[in-house]
Amino acid sequence: MRRTLTMLMTAFALVVSAGDNDSIVARQFFDEELVNGKSYQMLDELCNKIGNRLSGSKAAAEAVEWGKRVMEGYNFDRVFLQEVMVPHWVRGEKEVGRIELLGGEGIDVPICALGGSVGTGPKGISAAVIEVKSLEELTALGEANIKGKIIFYNRPLDPKLISTGSAYGGAVDQRHRGAAEAAKYGAVGAIVRSMSTKLDDVPHTGSMKYDSTGVKIPGAAISTLGANRLSKLLLEEKVVKFFFKMNCETLPDVKSYNVVGEIVGSEKPEEIVLVGGHLDSWDLGQGAHDDGAGCVQAIEAVRLFKALGIKPKRTIRAVLFMNEENGMRGGKKYAELAKRNKENHIAAIESDAGGFTPRGFGIRAGQKDLNTIVAWKPIFEDYNMGQLAKGWGGADIGPLKEQGTVLLGFRPDTQRYFDIHHTAEDTFDKIHKRELELGAAGMGVMLYLLSEHGL
Repeated sequence: MRRTLTMLMTAFALVVSAGDNDSIVARQFFDEELVNGKSYQMLDELCNKIGNRLSGSKAAAEAVEWGKRVMEGYNFDRVFLQEVMVPHWVRGEKEVGRIELLGGEGIDVPICALGGSVGTGPKGISAAVIEVKSLEELTALGEANIKGKIIFYNRPLDPKLISTGSAYGGAVDQRHRGAAEAAKYGAVGAIVRSMSTKLDDVPHTGSMKYDSTGVKIPGAAISTLGANRLSKLLLEEKVVKFFFKMNCETLPDVKSYNVVGEIVGSEKPEEIVLVGGHLDSWDLGQGAHDDGAGCVQAIEAVRLFKALGIKPKRTIRAVLFMNEENGMRGGKKYAELAKRNKENHIAAIESDAGGFTPRGFGIRAGQKDLNTIVAWKPIFEDYNMGQLAKGWGGADIGPLKEQGTVLLGFRPDTQRYFDIHHTAEDTFDKIHKRELELGAAGMGVMLYLLSEHGL
């Protein structure tokens, strides 16, 4: 009995000791980042020297070289590129949108082409407008009412939802599929309310998808204030037509790359823990929150190991994915190569929700692994990052799920994220240095725990 009790007390002491050590190391990560962090400096360079980085563009190619150079400069054990062919869509000259009223008066409204849209042709398109709130309403209207007209999708994000990501997910189908569905009934164009709860005159772009064999009609986003104005005038029966002109086009695919940097594990190098963000961005702003922040946080999470002299037990990788915004080809290629090379990714962390104040991590895993990670909650609570719970992992790391990888999505406070998401407002000046650094340190701690203890 006494021997059994002694063994239990010894085991308990070891657990407490291990937990205490993890907390001490976590404090070191935060101290180092908040005093000597490089994440803000990196993001400044990425945003202000390179700028927006749409897949296939010259700036995207420059960003690849930047990412490789930065990680080599931090003396990661290995830095390499993964080739991937990506789409090359270009916006062209600034778009024009106009509400045409009875009596010949015109009201200009801010619009922007949706990513992947065809252009309108040099003369633009002018047609009568039909407002709908959902894709399902098209079926009820039928071809007889839709043919030759412009469909105006005007379903707003649900402001009652505390999770802005859930609100976005509940409305984005009209942007993604709106033009393709309207084309089936003979529509000549689609105008979609911007994906934001904020009322302003800043239109939000984003990806759209056509059917491979269907007719392609142009799709544009209209600002939220513009959408409200158009809706009000339609209700008052003052609108005759809507005119819009866009000069966008899709060019042949371009060779690009994922950028990968790693530190090889000291005990189990064959087990990999990944942390990443996507290097590409839309072409309207600087891609600061989406997703320059995620990229520099990923690099920083690995750099902190070097700065603190910590040798991870498992291999840790920072991955800058290419083409998340309009094709997901980088994430798919990474998973394809991981499977081909028989790599064992035990966990992957993604930051793609902005660089705002960190709150925790969403976890996509089985119950056993979920319980293991949630048990680390007390370590993160000291930094107000204790929201560790089942949730979304991330788009780029998503293809690794079928290989048994546990997925973690970094969770910052996102109440402001969709105010600037996919807009010209997503610029470096919207980044708060300390918020960005807190997130980078938190991701570093999660990377440490996963590499130290495994799953």
